[in-house]
This record gives sequence, structure tokens and C-alpha cells, in this order.
Amino acid sequence: MMKQPGSFDVEERLARLSGLGDQLEAFSRTVDFEVFRPDLDQALAYSDGSKGGRPPFDVVLMFKILVIQTLNNLSDERTEYLINDRLSFMRFLGLGLSDRVPDAKTVWLFLERLTQAGAIDVLFNRFDAILRNAGYLPMSGQILDATLVAAPKQRNTNAEKADIRAGRIPQDWQDKPAKLSHKDRHARWTLKFTKAKRRDDGTIPSTDLAIPFFGYKSHISIDRKFRLIRKWKAIDAAASDGARLREGLLDRSNTASDVWADTAYRSKANEAFMEKQGFVSRVHRKKSHLKPMPCHIERSNVGKSVIRSRVEHVFADQKSQMGLFIRTVGITWATMKIGLANIVYNMRRFIFLERISATA
Repeated sequence: MMKQPGSFDVEERLARLSGLGDQLEAFSRTVDFEVFRPDLDQALAYSDGSKGGRPPFDVVLMFKILVIQTLNNLSDERTEYLINDRLSFMRFLGLGLSDRVPDAKTVWLFLERLTQAGAIDVLFNRFDAILRNAGYLPMSGQILDATLVAAPKQRNTNAEKADIRAGRIPQDWQDKPAKLSHKDRHARWTLKFTKAKRRDDGTIPSTDLAIPFFGYKSHISIDRKFRLIRKWKAIDAAASDGARLREGLLDRSNTASDVWADTAYRSKANEAFMEKQGFVSRVHRKKSHLKPMPCHIERSNVGKSVIRSRVEHVFADQKSQMGLFIRTVGITWATMKIGLANIVYNMRRFIFLERISATA
């Protein structure tokens, strides 16, 4: 017969988890989640409970559940199960073994209310203020880049695709609300280019591989000094990169004016915009069509790449560590999901920077 675990057994297991390096314990130790409470309360505008019924869960606890979800790329159902199953999750949320745990529907409704309230920018800016107050000011210039974020593929007819591209709701969907709710009318198909692999004989194909991709695109601007995300924007995967630079992606508060980015962001309009706004362009120059690239421009691009490549660390962290993927439908939800991933990345980076500072 298996004995029931006592409080001493639980504490011993938690101590062992701490010794093994519980990531969530580092979050609790370094990030003050209470600073989000006023913004969460304002966004959600919960009733005072005078009408009766089961009171809502604490807003900070629910926000921390979203952090767990984002860190581990979990569905709502899987989140509910793992909170009940994992001691490390319970400790992070401040829950005991006998405490009630929010179910999958409650988690979904909480995220929906935050999404509909457009709260993600406020929450992102709140944590950015924490970073600045801790001494991590945007410094040494900024680096821009974008990455594709996958979403569930849609199985639409050619007529439905034509309606979506024209901004119309297909007639068949209008009469079926349940079907419409599962159709993503904002995500788009695009081609993802990747370097061609070397052949068996050692030669490399002259053309790169073009892979069809469906989903969204995440644009970010990080500061060169601390590699923290300072500005961001979510769009559909097919939209061009260049114009985003002029849509609030540049951080005017950076202590340096230099801007690094790849050739996708280089255009006469962008160069004129940056010059007018007082930024110094370090954007890669494009190769002239059918002409070899001059040596001095090639050397300049190589030097820029050394700095610009630092932004790849952000996307690698979000995709390999957090498994960033859009499970939801529509650009509003995708923006919320990408924004949460950006906040959680900044939290992880903040923990790393604080640990480095403490050992320096």
C-alpha cells in the first residue's frame, strides 16, 4: 500500500527541485509579478462579486499561468493537467496540494479577456519599465529583424482564398458561426528561403530552397548592449519587412542612434526616414542585379553582420527553448501570443543579466 505524502515529503522534494535548478524558482526570485496587478485589474475590470457566484482567481496567479504556458508551449488542457501534476508549477503559483486549480476553460477565458482588452502592449511596457529601473537602459544602438511564426494550416477552397485575400468572409462561413470561429482569415502563406544543402559530390546548388510557410511574422528591435526586446510588431507572414521599420519599430530612447538590419529593411523611404528622425543607418546594402558586389561594400556588410547576428539569439530562444507556435485564430490573438513570448524572453534575459551582475 502506497503511503500518502506528508508535508515533510513535499518540502524535501521541492528542495531537491531547487538543487536541480528550478527555472520557475528563478522567476519568482527575480521578477516581481505584483507590479502587473494594476494593469491586469484595469484590463479585466472584474466585478466586485456582489452578484454572487464563484469569485475569479487572483489575476497575478492567472498571469503567471500564462508565463508557464509560454515557457513550455502548452495548450490550455495540458496547462491544467501539469499544474495539478508538477510541484514546481504549484510552488511558482503559490498553490498547495489541496488548493483549487484553474481549469482549461478558465485559462482560456482569462487570456481572451486580456486579448480583447488589448492589454499586451501595457504589460510589455510595464516590464520594460522594470528593466529600465534596474539599470538596463536601451544602449549602444538597436538591431531589427523578423522571424516567421507558424500557425495551423487552413484547408480552404480557391474561392474561399480569393474572398479572404479581398477581405471578405466567404458566404458559406457566414452561415456557420462554429466553422468561422476556427478559420484564420489573417495568417498568410509565404515562401521561406533556406540555404541549399551541399550535394553528395561536394558541390552546392546555385539556388536556395523555397519552402511554403503559413502563419505570421514577428518583428523585433533589440538594444545592442543587453539584447532585450524594446519594440515589436506582429503581422501576417506575407507582408513585406521594409515598411515595418517606419511603423513604430525604432526605439527613440536608445542612447545611441545606430540601427542594424538586413537588406529586407533597406529602401530609399527607410533611409530617408531614419535620417530625418536622427538615426544612423547600419542596414546591409543590397547587391546590384547581375553585377558583382564591390569589395568595400562586401567588407562593410560582413562587419555589420557580426553585430546584426546578435538578434538571432532572441529567435533561437523563443523557438528552441519556448517552442513558439500560434495555436489561436486571428491576428489579435497572434499578437497576444507573440507579445507574451516577447515578455517571457525579456524575463529570461533579465534573470540571466542579474545572475551575471551578481557574480561579476
